[in-house]
Amino acid sequence: MRPRKSWVRAWVVIVLSVLGWTLLERTLPADGQRSGSPPPAQSSPVFTTAHPTVVDAVKEFFNQRPKAVQPIAFPHKTHLANSMPCTDCHTGVDKGPEARIPSVNLCMTCHQAIATDRPEIKKVAAYLARGEDIPWQRVYGFAPSAHVRFNHAPHIRTGVACAKCHGDMTQQTVAIRAVNLTMGYCLQCHREKKASTDCVTCHY
Repeated sequence: MRPRKSWVRAWVVIVLSVLGWTLLERTLPADGQRSGSPPPAQSSPVFTTAHPTVVDAVKEFFNQRPKAVQPIAFPHKTHLANSMPCTDCHTGVDKGPEARIPSVNLCMTCHQAIATDRPEIKKVAAYLARGEDIPWQRVYGFAPSAHVRFNHAPHIRTGVACAKCHGDMTQQTVAIRAVNLTMGYCLQCHREKKASTDCVTCHY
């Protein structure tokens, strides 16, 4: 019984410490410094697992990231309803690790003639006219501390549906984080597919 009490006591101390640091950070001045304290350290080429604040560290640990806000309200379900497969826009997804995000040139290949009067298409055309690419925001991804390398191509080749990891895109307009890609989620799928569960399969 005593070891269990020690374990519970340790968790209580950890939780209270995190809450204490969180409250302390919120009471500091806006620049996050106490008066008379040295300025924050500049970025360094030396590898470190440190975070700017305790809150940032806790958020990364629990994989809490802000919701992606896209510059264009891209309607996935409209494109899919018109029989466009994911690979039309996310080129290379079946050949390499990345599902590439479509460039403004690729979007305008179709939209020079299609739906040119719609507000979102006018935004796309304006990016092209300025010579800028659309600054799409990443929806999925892993924190650097997870040391995960994800390769789309073998998943596509073995018949894993895009919806398995990205949710049902036929019901989505702007992409959202519909699936929580935890290690448990990935391992369960690997076991179902009889794929390797060796650590180095996904981690480096």
